[in-house]
Amino acid sequence: MSRIVDENAAHERSLCFVNVPHQRSDAQRPDRPAAGDDPAVIVAGPSADGLRLETPTLDDGRHMWRLADRAGLDLNSAYAYTMWCRDFARTTVVARSGSGEACGFVTGYVRPDEPGTYFLWQVAVDPAYRGRRLARRMLDHIGDRIVSAGQTHVEATVTPDNTASRALFASFARDRGAGLEWKPLFEREHFPHDGVEGHDPEELVRIGPLSAPWHGPN
Repeated sequence: MSRIVDENAAHERSLCFVNVPHQRSDAQRPDRPAAGDDPAVIVAGPSADGLRLETPTLDDGRHMWRLADRAGLDLNSAYAYTMWCRDFARTTVVARSGSGEACGFVTGYVRPDEPGTYFLWQVAVDPAYRGRRLARRMLDHIGDRIVSAGQTHVEATVTPDNTASRALFASFARDRGAGLEWKPLFEREHFPHDGVEGHDPEELVRIGPLSAPWHGPN
């Protein structure tokens, strides 16, 4: 389960989160592990507003933890984000400002039992960077990455009241010419309940098939 934050709202819950630019170059930072010929390691940017999209390094884990907290996501441990940067770096993107500060991220993974499907877990945008379409820009970047790596579908989960995430996924599917399917996945009883407030149910959204990279506006 995950959450997404509306760039135009102070705080809004969402599923596996979402937010994402769109130009890319072959430039790589010297502290990034060598990519070799792996098409999944892609650097985008900088865009007109100076933001770059990059594969995370181990040093990004603690910054992602703080960013998730500021963005109001379901907060995992700092250890979890650091491990994510090691084991799932190639299916994760970090957005950086011109000064190199992490200002957004998307985490996800390729489903082990369905290798053609990418599951989007969390999307976070620093409150100071909302209003720049960063969630959509990061989502487009991830979409291009997974298509290059052979995945054809994107999945995520969204709470019923998360209109921002629903609109984001609908526009992503529309612009990519892909199908969009919703169905129930997790109910309240699947989550711990402290007797006061439980977790909202999560619906699964499945988008695809995706084909060539999309060259829409940034």
